[in-house]
Formats: sequence, C-alpha cells, structure tokens
Amino acid sequence: MPLALLALAVGAFGIGTTEFVIMGLLPEIAADYGVSIPTAGLLVTGYALGVVLGAPLLTVLGTKVSRKRMLMLLMGLFVVGNVLSAAAPTFGTMLAGRVVASLAHGAFFGIGSVVAAELVAPDKKAGAIATMFTGLTVANVVGVPLGTYIGQAVGWRTTFVIVAALGLVGMAGIARLVPEQARPEGAHLRRELTAFRNPQVLLAMAMTVLGFGGVFAAITYIAPMMTHVAGYSDGAVTWLLVLFGIGMFLGNLLGGRFADRRLMPLLYTTLGGLALVLALFTLTAHNKVLAAITVVLVGALGFATVPPLQKRVLDQAHGAPTLASAVNIGAFNLGNALAAWLGGMVITAGLGYTAPNWVGALLAAAALVLALWSAALERRTGKAPTAVTVPSPTAVPVHH
Repeated sequence: MPLALLALAVGAFGIGTTEFVIMGLLPEIAADYGVSIPTAGLLVTGYALGVVLGAPLLTVLGTKVSRKRMLMLLMGLFVVGNVLSAAAPTFGTMLAGRVVASLAHGAFFGIGSVVAAELVAPDKKAGAIATMFTGLTVANVVGVPLGTYIGQAVGWRTTFVIVAALGLVGMAGIARLVPEQARPEGAHLRRELTAFRNPQVLLAMAMTVLGFGGVFAAITYIAPMMTHVAGYSDGAVTWLLVLFGIGMFLGNLLGGRFADRRLMPLLYTTLGGLALVLALFTLTAHNKVLAAITVVLVGALGFATVPPLQKRVLDQAHGAPTLASAVNIGAFNLGNALAAWLGGMVITAGLGYTAPNWVGALLAAAALVLALWSAALERRTGKAPTAVTVPSPTAVPVHH
C-alpha cells in the first residue's frame, strides 16, 4: 500500500475522534449547558446533517482544484470548527461549531476514497479504502477513549482543543505525503450527476443510511445506557468506547479483506448479524459482561459494512465516482442523524435507555431487505457491477 494512504488515515483519525468522542461526553456537555441528554444528542444529529450538506457542496467546489489541495482545505475547515466548539459560550454556538467541523467530513472521505482507489491496482481498491478508514477505527480505539477520559477529568473543552491540533497534524501529513495530481479531466458537475441515474447507486446509498444508522441508534446513547442500565461508572464509559473502537477496527479489516471478493454475501451477513445483535442489546444491556461483548459486536458488524458499501457505490458510479463517493459518506451520516433523532424520541417517550437498540435493529433489518432487493434486481437485469478501472500507481503523474 502506498505511503500516501497513511496521510489519509491520519486525517481520518482526527475526523473520527471529533465525530465519535461526543458520545462519551454527552452527560458532561448536557450538564454544563443545562440541557437534557436528548437535547445534547442534537450535537450528534447536527454534525451528521452537516456532513450530509457538506459532502456534495464541497465536493462540487473541489472539482475546481486538485484533490490534494482540496483535502488540505477541508482539514483547515475541520480545525476551525473544533476551535469554535472548544470556545463555545452557549449550546447554540457549540452546535454551530459541530456543524462547521462536519462540513469537511463527507468531502474528505469521499475525495479521499477516490484518491485511495487511484493509488492502487483495481483488485486492491476496497483494501485501500479500508486502509484510509483505519484512521477512523483507530480513533475509536485510542482517540475517542482518551478524549473522553480527558473531557471527564479536565473538561470537555480541552478535548476539542486537542482534536483541533489533530486536524493540523492531518493537514501537515497530507501536504507531505499525498502526491500532487492534476485536476481530473472532465470533472464537471453534470457528468458527476449522471451516476445518480443508476438505481443501484441509490439503493447502495439507502443501504448505507439504514445500515450504519442502526449502529448510531445504540451508540449515540451508550453513556447513559451503560451507566443507568448496565450499572457501569462514568469512568468505565471510556473503556467501553475502547471496546467499541476495537470492534470497529476488526470489522473494518474484515470488510476490506472480503469486499473485493464476496461483496454482497458479506453485506447479507453483516447487516443480518447487526440487526440480531442490536435486538439482543435490549437484553444484554442489563448485564455488564454481556453488554461489553455486545458493544464490540455492534462496532465490528457495523463497520464491516463500510468498505463494501463504499466500494459498491464506486463500482456502480464508474466514470463519475467523486460526487457519488462523497454523497455516500453523507449517507452514512444521514443515517447517524436519523438514528440519533429516533433514539432520542423513544427515550423522551419514556421507553427507557435501551429502546434505541430496537430502533437500530429495525434500521439494520431494513438495510438487509434493500441489499436482497438490489441483488435480485441485478440478477433480473443481468447487469453485474462494473469495477472502477483506475490507472496503476506508476501511470499516475506525481510531483513531490
């Protein structure tokens, strides 16, 4: 794998830390601003909606400059948003800072996925995408738990200052390691929009919304669920997030390994398993050991869907992958926003802190139905997905 993938993974590490650390800090932030836990959950929803908005908007603007330069600009926007979050005097300002930071998220992963795929041979694409997303999963093993611990011990504002610093490190890594490439020929909005005429692209994005949304329905409220239901202390939430991150890391490796060979069977297995595990979480959340095991499984099964779903969109949107790739990252976060909102609704309705698990199970089951429908439609039309043909790394002109 090219060293440039490390730079993308570093940027992904910073973004992953700020996206997920909010879950472990919801009680502290809610108490500081004097709002309820479901209201604090809007920080998750707002971030996710910002990704949905920023992914297509900034990706379209990015067609005017080189991909490397755009990735650096996106990391700069990410830094600004996290500094604003750290200094926010009111909950509304905090929410605005989260949205500003989130605008960079979708375009970074969308453009980064295309860059990663172009750096390797066609049969290594999913593995390259998974390598970039490793930064996101490692963030959940190291960055998120450490950020949660610091936020609980010193103050949550310190966590966001550190996250902003991570963004600066990511920007420096991209500047140093990602090769400079000419702006793609024919990178025009009209051409990129043609990808959305393919119903398989839309089905893949719908699977993304529902499947990963299932994960966020449960994980958004993991702190109150584990402390109020399972009986863990506030400090133990840090270690539970480590377990979730380990599950994500393992799931990402699994998805990257098999997506190039058995993409649809992998999706059937992971989405079906995720629906089952989330349903069981309503029961296992009452036992400390079983709850911890379930947290690992939710992370593993949920993130095993990421490389195959991203690759399927790239395959189906061949010829115009950049916007579709970024919009699919937005689809992940649309699912996050929908799930966080629905989870907050069932908690507010008095159904308890385990109720979001049922929401997640239903969302994952719906994604499985769409996966089966997509495969059936493909068999009926006789059109197999066309893998994106990209030049070998030696054929790409670079300037260090």
